[in-house]
Amino acid sequence: MKVTVIGAGNMGSAFVKQLTRAGHQVSVTARNLDKARTVAAANPGAAVVNADNAAAGADVVVLATGFDDAIAALRSVGKLQGKVVIDVTNPLTADYMGLTLGYSTSASEEIARAVPGAEVVKAFNTVFAPVLAEGADFGGGRKVSVFLASDSPAAKETARQLADSMGFETIDAGGLKNARYLEPLAGLNIYLGYGAGLGTSIAPTFIRKT
Repeated sequence: MKVTVIGAGNMGSAFVKQLTRAGHQVSVTARNLDKARTVAAANPGAAVVNADNAAAGADVVVLATGFDDAIAALRSVGKLQGKVVIDVTNPLTADYMGLTLGYSTSASEEIARAVPGAEVVKAFNTVFAPVLAEGADFGGGRKVSVFLASDSPAAKETARQLADSMGFETIDAGGLKNARYLEPLAGLNIYLGYGAGLGTSIAPTFIRKT
């Protein structure tokens, strides 16, 4: 697939690493293009693109910014009508120990409202950047789960294929409104990792008896 990653921070660089390794055609853009160039240089095959043309030709746009910057970042990359947008954001408080949205809406729903026509999929928001960078294999046959929530079945399937190509297991989490559950789940993961001192080599999943 042709994938544009918006953001050159920890999550953005981890996506570029895993997506290029999986054989996708990857472009990266960021508010600071020097950071984007550094990320691209570290991942042979990745290209840097200016923000105003970043979405052109892309099958998927990965939104790997903070939530506060998300809407402006999406609006800066060109037309998103019909584009699959994977939203990895969480609406975190300044200390990362709480959420600024919840119960009646979510970051993903607010993004979808602000960028009508985009096919928004909540995904990867419960995955720490170090886990994404190191890969989905936790050993012993265990793989990191990626929860997918979207109102577009086709967009969700595209996101599933992308996650599968990087080695992740996927769990269908229903419609986009269920991002209201996934974002607090990410908040719990962040608390456990940082607040409770478990570190960032953790990831939530569900087990099923067969």
